[in-house]
Amino acid sequence: MAKKTVATLQTASKRLSKAIKMVKSPKTGAYTFVEAIMSPEEVDTFLQKK
Repeated sequence: MAKKTVATLQTASKRLSKAIKMVKSPKTGAYTFVEAIMSPEEVDTFLQKK
């Protein structure tokens, strides 16, 4: 007996952006990188906040 395969059709994809910013450590003074994946509308607020 054959198995029935069901594929879901994805009509719309989500647009995502990867934001990377440098953050200076107050204790050592070294820079670290903070990465986050978010929608393109949220990138500006992510980069502006400390």
